[in-house]
Amino acid sequence: MKIDKKFYWHALYIAVPIMIQNGITNFVGMLDNIMVGQVGTAQMSGVAIINQILFVFNLAIFGGVSGIGIYTAQYVGKGDREGIRVTFRMKLLLVAILIAAGIGILLTQGMDLASLWLKGDNRPEELAATMTAARGYMLVMLIGLAPFAMTQILSSTLRESGETMTPMKAGVVAVFVNLIGNYILIYGSFGAPKLGVVGAAIATVVSRFVECGYVYFWTLKNVDRFPFVRGVFRPVSEAEEIGNYVAPKDGVVALHGPAHGFYIPGALGRKIIIRALPLLLNETLWSLGQTVMSQQYSALGIQVVAAFNINSTIANVFNVAFIAFGDATAIIMGQELGSGQLDTAKHDANRLACFTLLLCVLCGAALFIVAPFFPLIYNTEPEIQALATGLIRCSAVFMPLYAYENSSYFTIRSGGRTGITFLFDSGFVWAVTIPVAFFLTHYTGFTILPIVIIVNLFDFIKAGVGFVMVQSGMWIRDLTREA
Repeated sequence: MKIDKKFYWHALYIAVPIMIQNGITNFVGMLDNIMVGQVGTAQMSGVAIINQILFVFNLAIFGGVSGIGIYTAQYVGKGDREGIRVTFRMKLLLVAILIAAGIGILLTQGMDLASLWLKGDNRPEELAATMTAARGYMLVMLIGLAPFAMTQILSSTLRESGETMTPMKAGVVAVFVNLIGNYILIYGSFGAPKLGVVGAAIATVVSRFVECGYVYFWTLKNVDRFPFVRGVFRPVSEAEEIGNYVAPKDGVVALHGPAHGFYIPGALGRKIIIRALPLLLNETLWSLGQTVMSQQYSALGIQVVAAFNINSTIANVFNVAFIAFGDATAIIMGQELGSGQLDTAKHDANRLACFTLLLCVLCGAALFIVAPFFPLIYNTEPEIQALATGLIRCSAVFMPLYAYENSSYFTIRSGGRTGITFLFDSGFVWAVTIPVAFFLTHYTGFTILPIVIIVNLFDFIKAGVGFVMVQSGMWIRDLTREA
């Protein structure tokens, strides 16, 4: 069978910059985690707990912009500039609401939420040190929510428009700023104050402002290539719209811009929100489900929290492969559906899924090999290091399964079937995964490793459902024509 090299190169062109950006981000995050881990187990656990809570906010932002981005990718395929602008405006409005809600919840309930991870049999002084570290870290990290969210809006729209290099470059610059800031502020290098976990938070916040500034000013500088920013807050004349325009392949160009500035057509806005809200709820509930799972596991002791932190730190570095190809699948499928290539969509989705699976078999094997060595870097007890090794090996073995689930999710989502993806993703977590984990942690004598293995085995059900839905073709739809 002849291999379509052009197709795979196109997929790699989209996925590799995302992979590099996420890989470097997670690698520096790993170094950040190791640096904090050198301060002590309590400090590492406090930071891990707050990051688990912030994970919910981050995925809510991701879900919001991604849900709207389903339309953005299809409007790019159709060549509809004003459609892209409308989706960009909707991202801005939705994210502003999410930022206000996130800051309000964390300021009023943040420490109460953090205390949920500290219900096991732990020493009082250990609990106090963990909560102190968590509080200091959280208060600084709140400052970085706004630039993080703005970066997601701009970067997602650029990626959906086919530009993946700029978000990657911005991410690379940001992570090195973060790394340098960590070295200076955590340990008090070069005469700076020794701030510990607060220093780690300051470095992260500064890096987020740098990343946001990079993407923002680059986009303004290249407005002729990406003209959606030209008309976000003001009317666009027909001369401006056509001036530097390169027609899409099918010759479609939509000039239905408003007569005034920040404008969202009511009917179109409602259709987009109907598609986007299930995805926003899905990402929020899925991340909340993962947070609840983490809290359930923490009932077995704070050592489990520390071991999971070590596991997730290294696993995230290797998971970038299937995460990046999930993004690439959403972009490629969205553009194909928007440009009317409905007949080839399922075939291309299967090719992307197989390629992702092969890649993750290799990544999983590499992760399994490094599992015994990585935990030794941390300044923590041998029991925690041994536990972390087992969890890392578990992540390695199940990585291909995660990869196929992720590929199925993004494929179904590309056609706007967000209600189904809601049930497929977060619905499965809350209906199956969490009850199984709760039962095993509270009503059996199993240790953490058998529990994690049993919980992961249930994901084969989810993968099977995903396979059936993708092969059925029920997700293949041109949303721009419906809108």
